[in-house]
Amino acid sequence: MIDAIDLFCGAGGLTAGMRKAGITVHAGYDIERQCEYAYQENNDAAFVAKDVQSVTAEELTAWYGDSRYRLLAGCAPCQPFSSYNQGKDTSTDRKWPLLYHFARLIREVQPELVTMENVPDVTKHQVYQDFVENLREQGYEVWADRVSCVDYGLPQNRRRHVLLASKLGSIELISPTHSGRPVTVEEVIGNLPRIAAGDCDPNDPLHRAATLTPLNMKRILHSKPGGSWKDWPKELVASCHRKASGKTYPSVYGRMRGDQPGPTMTTLCYGFGNGRFGHPTQARAISLREAAILQSFPQDYVFMEPEKITFKAVGRMIGNAVPVRLGEIIGISLMRHVDSLPQEQIRA
Repeated sequence: MIDAIDLFCGAGGLTAGMRKAGITVHAGYDIERQCEYAYQENNDAAFVAKDVQSVTAEELTAWYGDSRYRLLAGCAPCQPFSSYNQGKDTSTDRKWPLLYHFARLIREVQPELVTMENVPDVTKHQVYQDFVENLREQGYEVWADRVSCVDYGLPQNRRRHVLLASKLGSIELISPTHSGRPVTVEEVIGNLPRIAAGDCDPNDPLHRAATLTPLNMKRILHSKPGGSWKDWPKELVASCHRKASGKTYPSVYGRMRGDQPGPTMTTLCYGFGNGRFGHPTQARAISLREAAILQSFPQDYVFMEPEKITFKAVGRMIGNAVPVRLGEIIGISLMRHVDSLPQEQIRA
């Protein structure tokens, strides 16, 4: 019923989620060729390695064919809009104009449906305000809001800005599915085989954990789930954290709590010292597989050929991905929207 193209598709998190909701995704576009294997191996869709700035309306229209409802999805790289860059001059970042090119393709293709996802701070930038204004000028009804992903069953405290737009009538994201009953870390990764720091499960090349230095092994052994480096003996605390300025970073070198959702997965989610990425019960950082599961990727999702897997490459794909569950919620919302339409609004 809905045929989609996924711009800035990455490893396929949004595509996988929309497909679970029943949307047919024909192609994903991304400039990162390293994502091609993951995208095509897991999703019945083509990967097109191309900069969105050179994508034409004609080629997108060819993918749609005579689709009843055409959806153009786009989750532009969020780095220029991230809170990590607040106060920095990001105006020269090459990613900055990408939202304008997404808007250009919407204007030229005129799909019935549009969705985008980004960091919450995207709303503070003029490019986003222009994007929404352009949609409304073209007759789209727009719903947009900050979404707490844990309210929709993601086992991770991740907040994102989601936008849905339709030429067919009023549209909105479905109501939270897990308010007051979050999915926990233990529920989703508690069944995985135990591994040690630096080891890999022989049956799953992605269930591998980064090595720990002797010092960091001592630190994680003294780390409490949900605690911080403040729980360590004084001799284990890094010199930078002993300073007044360092005391404002309590979540680095932290263990997750198994009975709660995990922290936001980042591109460095495999490193114990990069955040609260310590396993809740084992003396190691979470594995790449565990990070992917916390991003709601299926347990059999592949990211690279086994012999090519690196922490940096796969970590980047996982951290940059739209969580599959959020993609599914977006897809369900769009499917319910078109299902509720009067018959006369169906495209010929």
